[in-house]
Amino acid sequence: MKATSAAALLLAATVGAAAAQGPLPVLRLWAGDAPGAKGQAPHDVPEVVPWLPDGPGPFPAIVVLPGGGYGALAPHEGPGYAGWLQTNGIAAFVVKYRLGPHGYRHPCMLQDAARAVRTVRAKASEWRVDPARIGIMGSSAGGHLASTALTRFDAGDPSSPDPVERQSSRPDFGVLCYAVISLKAPIGHVGSGRNLLGDNPDAALLDSLCNDSQVTKDTPPTFLWSLDKDPVVKVENSMAFAAALSRCGVPLEFHAYPGDKHGTGLKNYPVDESLHPWAPALLRWLSVRGVLRAPAAAVVP
Repeated sequence: MKATSAAALLLAATVGAAAAQGPLPVLRLWAGDAPGAKGQAPHDVPEVVPWLPDGPGPFPAIVVLPGGGYGALAPHEGPGYAGWLQTNGIAAFVVKYRLGPHGYRHPCMLQDAARAVRTVRAKASEWRVDPARIGIMGSSAGGHLASTALTRFDAGDPSSPDPVERQSSRPDFGVLCYAVISLKAPIGHVGSGRNLLGDNPDAALLDSLCNDSQVTKDTPPTFLWSLDKDPVVKVENSMAFAAALSRCGVPLEFHAYPGDKHGTGLKNYPVDESLHPWAPALLRWLSVRGVLRAPAAAVVP
């Protein structure tokens, strides 16, 4: 019998992912108002949606931050990823974070992302998650938020009466998909910066949120990918972050795939509708790193 390729097995697994299991109910990240909340409308309430694999676990987990320029949340970069991760033995937690058009500015978005990481750690036993294998993943502006979380974290507040706030917000690894890293011309995505910081941001704050400048030796290992001719978020963003990781001795894997679209997600369009090569490459990287201990499909020579 002819061996089936890993990519084909992974694609087959993807086809019924969401339908096979699906998400758990939405959970508010704060029981009361979030820090800096401007009201109690749905857009004022940060939330997370868990997608848990079948089985006893403990599973690795990824907090997923959809893109959308800090002005919206792209479904194909949130729930669209979560079902695929779930099917491949990774618990996914899709975050609804606060956005610029509703009057929110940095650090509200980072507070939401950090709270999501803390929440997964605090509920690790309930959700059958390994608290030492919790990553963060973001696409486009969600990638900027993920890179902010990868470079600005803390160990938690052991004296807090809130058990969630006692947890570390440091991700154990990062996944950056065609991420915004710089908010300044000539390579940065200025629109994301405007939604994040407003029309006239402080120059020093703007500089500090070009996140390649914030990488240190303590930044978690990171997998990055982009398309070489992405017309919206230039590949130089990923290149700058990867170079900073390398300078600091942080383990990384970086892919620049051929293509001239933005918002690729999992699909390999316009070539075809198959799984894009970054997806099996990520599973391999997670396996090599020891994060994914039972990969969905072994690589067949």
